[in-house]
Amino acid sequence: MSEHVTVDRGRRTLLCAAGVLILQGVFPVTTASGQAAPGSKTKIGIIGSGHIGGTVGGLWAKAGHPVFFSSRHPEQLQDLVAHLGSLAQAGTVDQAIASSDIVFIAVPYGALPQIGKEYGKALTGKIVLDATNAMAKRDGAIADEVGSNGIGVTSQKYLPGTRLVRAFNTLSYKILESEANRAAPRLAVPIAGDDQEAVAVAATLVQDAGFDPVKVGKLADASRFQFGGPGFGQNVSAVELRQKLSLTP
Repeated sequence: MSEHVTVDRGRRTLLCAAGVLILQGVFPVTTASGQAAPGSKTKIGIIGSGHIGGTVGGLWAKAGHPVFFSSRHPEQLQDLVAHLGSLAQAGTVDQAIASSDIVFIAVPYGALPQIGKEYGKALTGKIVLDATNAMAKRDGAIADEVGSNGIGVTSQKYLPGTRLVRAFNTLSYKILESEANRAAPRLAVPIAGDDQEAVAVAATLVQDAGFDPVKVGKLADASRFQFGGPGFGQNVSAVELRQKLSLTP
């Protein structure tokens, strides 16, 4: 993958005096909507910095993205950010959202409605990657709602106004940690969303974390790889996952 140029939008301009052509499609910086474009170094806020959030956020920090980890007890994240270096910070959920271009949510599914209530206004318009899984024993009645309506549609209901993409929910944190950036073929991470620009950004972040994205479809199709679905827990390559889900290349 070619190296991308990072631009601090509004303060720095790239000049092509040396005959280097800077093309919007080659060196994406931001989109017309102001979001970070695919391939740029993106400020990422993590809500829920446990096994999944800590692992995936760490992979992004190692790939050069500034990552702001948050939890209900941010003081417990100091060892994590110290290990990851200067690109990692820790603090409150409000701080993580305010400082980020993109938000990654990795909490128990039962907490999602409360996140929407408390932080919905701040999350409006942001690309949000949702790695949550609904489990009846842990999450209660909301798992029944997911079973009836699908997890993508249900998550969007509780996070209205976000540019939601389902991602990183199918593999355990141990697999994510040990298999990132392995020799080809890399492991597949299925993704789904209604906003195609957000899906493209998510696909790039999957690649930056060391995996191959597989676009399954819209949020309604995310049920195909939710907990208990045919795409869940599949430690396979992108080609194999497409075959299992009967997706065209």
